[in-house]
Amino acid sequence: MIVKTERPEVVAGALSPELAERIPRTKVSVESRAGEVAITIEADDQTALRAALNSYIRWANVAEETAKEAGRR
Repeated sequence: MIVKTERPEVVAGALSPELAERIPRTKVSVESRAGEVAITIEADDQTALRAALNSYIRWANVAEETAKEAGRR
């Protein structure tokens, strides 16, 4: 999954602690690139994949919005 962002380092950095808290039946990696963050998810089944996707999409969105708000102050 590719997340387009103006702050790839911030988003990837915010997601890194979540990598230590494994979602059952999944393996996740996060890579910061120019203008985007690549999130790779391997899952044993569709239920685990859906749970991981939902979590990482939500966390990436929160990180992006928080960084935007912090930049406005």
